[in-house]
Amino acid sequence: MTGGKSTLRAIVPAEALGWRLDRALAVALPTLSRERLKALISSGQVSGGNGQLARDPAQKVSGGAAFDVIVPDPTPAHNEAQDIPLIVAYEDEHLIVIDKPAGLVVHPAAGNYDGTLVNALLHHCRGSLSGIGGVERPGIVHRIDKDTSGLMVAAKTDPAHVGLAALFARHDIDRRYRAIVNGWPNPAAGSVDAPLARSSTNRKKIAIVSDGRGKRAVTHYRTIQKLSGAALVECALETGRTHQVRVHMASLGHALIGDPVYGRPKSEHREVLNRLSFERQALHAAELGFIHPITSKALHFSSEIPPDMQRLFSELVI
Repeated sequence: MTGGKSTLRAIVPAEALGWRLDRALAVALPTLSRERLKALISSGQVSGGNGQLARDPAQKVSGGAAFDVIVPDPTPAHNEAQDIPLIVAYEDEHLIVIDKPAGLVVHPAAGNYDGTLVNALLHHCRGSLSGIGGVERPGIVHRIDKDTSGLMVAAKTDPAHVGLAALFARHDIDRRYRAIVNGWPNPAAGSVDAPLARSSTNRKKIAIVSDGRGKRAVTHYRTIQKLSGAALVECALETGRTHQVRVHMASLGHALIGDPVYGRPKSEHREVLNRLSFERQALHAAELGFIHPITSKALHFSSEIPPDMQRLFSELVI
């Protein structure tokens, strides 16, 4: 590797005869995504064995043909790497699963430019990020609200990022939350299939809409245990929209206890919340399962309810 670049030699497999160049190179160089290879081809970073540049991603190839692919080193991320402690549930060269604490913002944005999960991952994964789209950064394919705790996965490489994004797009991810909600759901188990979109009256809120703006959102819930004026429920996500569990459960009349946006504490719970200084929605991403996008191995992770929610649960046990 010299001058901030590396040159990879790719040999087109025999079965790729007649394939597009970008497709064949994606098979020969599995550490690079097809989209990344398209960009490298179009920018003049790919040449044939004779040294002639190959600038057309749709160019047909011959089996056994050799190509040299120049890959610039990933450019540093704009965000700062910060040594923030992380609970790592799983990690390999392709991806990482984090058990996020409540209070940690996932991605830098207005008002939270540092101290986020992305800043923490840049430090934790330093030297092992191959570059998402040419930038040294983790691939965030889903988010958990700042004040929700629990499991989430991030990609460390371009192909893993593409593969995880495809799994989420197909809703082929097992995501199960534990929530403490107001009241006892009746029926005790059921589903909410209601489209969600940004509220037209309050841009900070998500709302169930019927005007065609919304994206389909489906939550399957079941009561695990009845509590004092409340219940511990499991919510399995068929889709993963912003604030989905919070909005769907509130629509049933069972808003999450402690939710400052979609709920209001019952008088019987207010004293408990104040005594425990519980100031967030009682929601935890407890289970995460998916097929590894690179190894095809079935992965499943579980996370215990964190101490603050456990104390709340214990206070409400009948």
